[in-house]
Amino acid sequence: MSAATYRHLLVTRSDDQRIVTVTLNRPEQMNAMNTAMGEDLLACFDGLQHDPNVRVVVFTGAGDRAFCAGGDLKERNAMTDEAWRAQHVIFEQAAFRVLRCPVPVIAAVEGFALAGGCELAILSDFIVASETAVFGVPETTLGIFPGIGGTQLLPRIVGAPLAKELIFTGRRMRADEAKAAGLVNHLVPPGQARATATQIAGTIARNGPIAVRQAKKAIAYGAETDLDTAMILAIEAYNATVVTEDRLEGVRAFNEKRKPEFKGK
Repeated sequence: MSAATYRHLLVTRSDDQRIVTVTLNRPEQMNAMNTAMGEDLLACFDGLQHDPNVRVVVFTGAGDRAFCAGGDLKERNAMTDEAWRAQHVIFEQAAFRVLRCPVPVIAAVEGFALAGGCELAILSDFIVASETAVFGVPETTLGIFPGIGGTQLLPRIVGAPLAKELIFTGRRMRADEAKAAGLVNHLVPPGQARATATQIAGTIARNGPIAVRQAKKAIAYGAETDLDTAMILAIEAYNATVVTEDRLEGVRAFNEKRKPEFKGK
């Protein structure tokens, strides 16, 4: 996956290939998502679903002004209803690929994460934000609707009352409020979001990749069902890790007082 494959994404890998950094790359447009970027995101995260080497994704935006300012309304200005819907199908599919990426996705946010940009951040597993970060879902102020999961994900993360306020009013939420509300895991100095996210990604990448993938799956599906069913899902995830070489290596390394070398097998 070379950067040349994409028009509006930069995709890079760590030296060991385990950490993939996906950067929304339209800094002059505050990384607003046009059709081409939506197609790039869909293709990129589609590829990541089938990549056995990747263990963590760091998801960020180019420049320091914005993670993503949402959909490109200049491109949308002259669109027919049919063209708008066709574009949105691409955005929907890309969003679902981010949500269901089998490995952890860490959003690193500097500056604005608004509308679809805020939604892309919360489609990730968790957010590292700089003190410059500003979150918001202002779609209703333009007569639009948060179209890639905001109405479903925000209530699950911050609770229904605050999510309703944010969506109904369209007001912006600064980084400190977002941290207090539980929207952001780590609040860091300006310019440090990506570095901090990459550091956390490194910690995750050293852990058993099958165990991490199974944990992500169990949390995602377990949260959406009754507790008894969720416990059964968790046992299935546990059993899937027990029969791996990685489990043997982890126990062996513990007893030999060394760090394990997981192969993802």
